[in-house]
Amino acid sequence: MEKITITYPDGSTKEFPKNTTFHEIVKDVKTSQEILAIKIDQQVLPLSAKANQSEKIGFVDITQLAGVKLYQAGLKFLFLNAVMELYPDAEVRFLHSVPRGILSEVYMTHNLTSEDVSKIKSLMASYVEKNLPFQTYNMDVKEAHKYYKKVREDEKAAIIDSLSTKVVSMYRLGERLNFFYNIMPYSTSSLKQFELVFLGKNRIVLVSPNVASKGKVPEYVHYENIVENFMNSKKWLRRMGVPYLSTLNYLVSHSKIKEFMDSNELLYERDLMRAAEHIISMRDVRMVLIAGPSSSGKTTTMKRLSDILRSMGYDPVGLSTDDFFVDRIDTPRNEFGQYDYECLQAIDLELFNTTLKKLLKGEKTEIPIYDFVNGKKIYKDRKLQLSDNSILLIEGLHCLNDDLIPYIESKYKFKIYLSPFMPLSIDRHNYISTLDLRLIRRMVRDFGTRGKSVDDTISEWNLVRVGEEKYIFPYVYQADMIINTALAYEIGVLKVYALPLLLSVGVESPYYSEARRLADYLQGFFPIPKELVKETSVLREFIG
Repeated sequence: MEKITITYPDGSTKEFPKNTTFHEIVKDVKTSQEILAIKIDQQVLPLSAKANQSEKIGFVDITQLAGVKLYQAGLKFLFLNAVMELYPDAEVRFLHSVPRGILSEVYMTHNLTSEDVSKIKSLMASYVEKNLPFQTYNMDVKEAHKYYKKVREDEKAAIIDSLSTKVVSMYRLGERLNFFYNIMPYSTSSLKQFELVFLGKNRIVLVSPNVASKGKVPEYVHYENIVENFMNSKKWLRRMGVPYLSTLNYLVSHSKIKEFMDSNELLYERDLMRAAEHIISMRDVRMVLIAGPSSSGKTTTMKRLSDILRSMGYDPVGLSTDDFFVDRIDTPRNEFGQYDYECLQAIDLELFNTTLKKLLKGEKTEIPIYDFVNGKKIYKDRKLQLSDNSILLIEGLHCLNDDLIPYIESKYKFKIYLSPFMPLSIDRHNYISTLDLRLIRRMVRDFGTRGKSVDDTISEWNLVRVGEEKYIFPYVYQADMIINTALAYEIGVLKVYALPLLLSVGVESPYYSEARRLADYLQGFFPIPKELVKETSVLREFIG
């Protein structure tokens, strides 16, 4: 029997028969975290794959983004099977990611109770104990279409129709087939850590380990304002008759997308108008603080809100905390020695607060502009002055944190939280991740305006995410208003820019696997030309 040699991350080697599964190859390896997949030449492969030649392998676990996505895919399948076994007539929909979890909704003839949720969790735990395999199942496209029609998942059948491949790779767990746009764990025994949080209204949040929690299940913190904001957007899409990707693609292919795009933009404008009306109704407010994670549309939202306030007779004056970054050489570093651009101390707080005090006194004040390419503040004779009719608008990562401006009382502030909660789903079991949407937005913008490659953007992403967990999400509850900046059509536009960038990432790059995952993800979206996007759209912040 032909032998091959496997080289492990520590440099040790071992021989195996050709076509041994990677599950067999790593099962006796001792690591601090369970190995969920392996990596060869930056490509992530499931443990069910077979080694057919000598290879040097790396390990993927729950402390890595690829491991988190794999874990979540397996957990969704586990949850779906448990619900369907207990309640065969139920329908499960995975709606969206929420901070530290996945929001699901179960449609059935009765309202779920806490006892029902306990039964679901117990059955999931029994699946874990039984060590059931996630089996890969390759199906002819026509057969896959018939299967989804049979189980009355028409939106999946429609997506199958648009594929250019002849075979669809699906997964089987027990007697059920499904697809979650990600590779799966080898078996259910890998999914020992999870929690179900019952929100009422037949909504359940699946909580599992993430990169920031270092392999542990984080404590779920509920943000009712985020969930309800997202659900309102979801209801709007249903009223528009565009709940899934297949219906959006239909509008594109039948030249009906422009009307939908215009309606979508009006929804965003309506939220900005509501915000402006709130602000002027609160007579003490002197400053509006606009916060949100990376690529949430803070710059555009501030500009559009300024336009609306100006039309109401006010004098809006805008500032960005990004312009007050310390010079790159002075930026604090994290425990790995990397620049930590997300922490509050990355801002020159003394200069920022001195500037605000001068502005609030009515003094004409010079404002810096941050040069992201060279990493320095520069001054270009940019001076601002507030009048009696002025409202100061400030946008930045930390604008919900009172430590940014500690000397101003809360009654003088109006806080807005932004995030692109994409209400459009690919199908009932696959939503469009806020993280993926923001990453795609960011890489398009970084390439076009900040001189960064896709590798640069992805390499910074984990640090950005850790920073958001530390510096944004704990303060969301303080927001006076939440605005959803996602546009249901936008990935079709972003695809035109992002897909060539992602496909340019070579196999030697450490980010090849993530780039290919995103590229594969974009393939299902019909492209939309940027000329159809309004000049005032929040999407222009990223595509120019």
